Order: sequence, then C-alpha cells, then structure tokens
Amino acid sequence: MKGIHPSIVSHKLNVLPTARSVWQRVRCFHSDRQKIIKEEIDKLLEAKFIREVEYPDWLANVVVVPKKEGKWRVCVDYTNLNNACPKDSFPLPRIDQIVDSTTGQGMLSFLDAFSEYHQIPMAPADEEKTAFITPQGLYCYKVMSFELKNAGATYQRLMMKIFKPLVGRTVEVYIDDILVKSKT
Repeated sequence: MKGIHPSIVSHKLNVLPTARSVWQRVRCFHSDRQKIIKEEIDKLLEAKFIREVEYPDWLANVVVVPKKEGKWRVCVDYTNLNNACPKDSFPLPRIDQIVDSTTGQGMLSFLDAFSEYHQIPMAPADEEKTAFITPQGLYCYKVMSFELKNAGATYQRLMMKIFKPLVGRTVEVYIDDILVKSKT
C-alpha cells in the first residue's frame, strides 16, 4: 500500500524545546527473542516503514511482549520521547455517543484499515527522533508508529478529514474502526 500523501497528513512529535534527548541503553535478549526481533525488522524494512539511522539524538529500546495464541509482538519503548511531547487535544469521540448514533439503523458495517497507523508518514524532521536500537542496529520510523504519543489523535484527525461529508449521517469514526450505518 502506498500510504497517505504527506500533503494530507503527517505525524508530528512537537517535542518540547526544553526536553533533553534520552539514549536508552541496549537491552540484552535471549537468542529466541533476537530471532523474533530480526524477523520484525526485516518485515518493516521490506515494507519501507523503517530505515537505518546513524547518530540519533533520541534512542529507544525494543521490547518483545507476548500476544494471544503464544505469538510475540515487537514494540518500541518510547516512554522518554512521549514524556517530552505535549498531549494533542484533538477531540476523540466517546464510545457511548457512537453507540447512541446507531439507534434506528437497519444495518451496521465495520471497516478496519490494513496497518492503518503505518499508512501515515512521519514528519521528516521527526523521523530520527523515533530511533530505536536492536541487536541488528539502529533504525527509525518513516511512518507513524503505534507507540508514539498522539498517534490516535493523528489517525482520528485523518479519518474525520477523509469522511467529513459522511460523518454524523452515514458514517461514524472511532479511532481504529469506521462504522458505516444504513437505514436499510
């Protein structure tokens, strides 16, 4: 998938000017976790979601966390970077209001975008701030990562922009699901 053009939206970090960059020390991983990390990095490189980086100001660690069905998820610990960014106050809808808006509808459909957050590019000036360290090297995101502060607000803003003529009439947008309602 080509993703969203940066002229439509890009994710900006808005790091506070008073924030000091943080380099997290590399974590040690057992060989089975290293294999999981390498496979994920290879997938992200192939998809062109990340790139190699040298001498970043910010550096975060990867974390391997268990998922259901015995699988593993590779995440990045952006705690320090996220703490340096103010909260985006773009209004996120309340689920109770979304549910209420479906009253009287004859049919509901849910749409789920593929790798939705990864379809939004990072602002070029902020790419290297997303740098993370792995046993294979240093990388940064070219697209918005799930773990970044305000990613949900950026995604919600995009969906509201795309579906603006339909929101409140036949479509409701709730962070990672798009609800299509019909009186039929």
